Amino acid sequence: MTTIAVDSVAALCERVREAADRHAPLRVVGRGTWLDAGRPVSASESVSTRELAGITQYVPGDLTLTARAGTTLDEIRQTTAEHDQWLALDPHGGDQGTLGATIATASAGPLSTSFGTPRDLTLGVEFVTGSGVAVRGGGRVVKNVAGFDLTRLLTGSWGTLGVITEATVRLHARPEADESIVINLGEAGVARTRELLRQLPFSPYACEILNAPMAKRVLDVDSVVAVIRLGGNREAVAAQRAAFAALGAVTDVDGDVWPRLRTTEDAGTVVFRLSARPSEIARVWSAASAAASECPGTLVSAAPARGIVRCIAPGAALDALRSWWARPQPNLTQIGERLPAELWATCGSPTADRISSGIKRTFDPQGVLNPGIFGERS
Repeated sequence: MTTIAVDSVAALCERVREAADRHAPLRVVGRGTWLDAGRPVSASESVSTRELAGITQYVPGDLTLTARAGTTLDEIRQTTAEHDQWLALDPHGGDQGTLGATIATASAGPLSTSFGTPRDLTLGVEFVTGSGVAVRGGGRVVKNVAGFDLTRLLTGSWGTLGVITEATVRLHARPEADESIVINLGEAGVARTRELLRQLPFSPYACEILNAPMAKRVLDVDSVVAVIRLGGNREAVAAQRAAFAALGAVTDVDGDVWPRLRTTEDAGTVVFRLSARPSEIARVWSAASAAASECPGTLVSAAPARGIVRCIAPGAALDALRSWWARPQPNLTQIGERLPAELWATCGSPTADRISSGIKRTFDPQGVLNPGIFGERS
């Protein structure tokens, strides 16, 4: 595949217009770290925003930062740390991914329990449509909601409506205390954890339940555990620790557990999510556990506050996973992240409705941006 890395918005506009004139589909790429995520794109050419990098505006007093799409999350983390601030986005895969890709894919990690997803933290975006026109939506301040919300529309659109070139995000102050704990749970502990979270007067920064293989990988513990991240002033964190003691004995764990959890995917693994309402997390966990029992070695992590369970199955277990995947999972949403083509073929398109199709035609009339990534017909 031929890849051209653009270094300016003007160059990107020209590249997209040229592709639209030729009806030549384009694969939109950041640094290329997540290219095996999502359905295969029907394109022989690609355009990369990795050279569109750098922080363009940072106002610590406003807790806002604007950066070009190719800026890595690691660069943002290092810059904001100098002012005891942070961007509370921790997508799976680590901090070498770009801001543009994180927003375009709406990728969220454990911190979404407390801080939300990219849709909650992105204040504004600049992007280039499929017609090669540069558009800006939202703004660079926290209070900016007027008219049609282009920022939310672009977030999670996977580059099908426009190529994000710049984004403004909301930051948070670093807490006085930031601690992580682990609690051993039985299978029944999933429901108890969700019930406790519902009753607590606070939200932990993160709360993930890990099955035994996942706990072995990131903690060297061979049992189902809850890993919880607590933040605030020291008195508040002490009170939070005491509240979670209702689940079992509390053990301190190094904060490095979170980067390890986000980087557990080996090459060739099959990754998917199951979800339902948060109140049904025990049922979702049970379904994921059934898949894991048929596919030995599957790593499972659950966000009980969000009702989401993420599964990482070894590629060697594909035959067993194929059988499980073919069976209906009543009242559960199945979302693929990294799947072989044969499993993608069984997934419906989330953009097949009339409204989504109309929006696509408006922003990308020639259908040149990431065609097929949502399973739509070419």
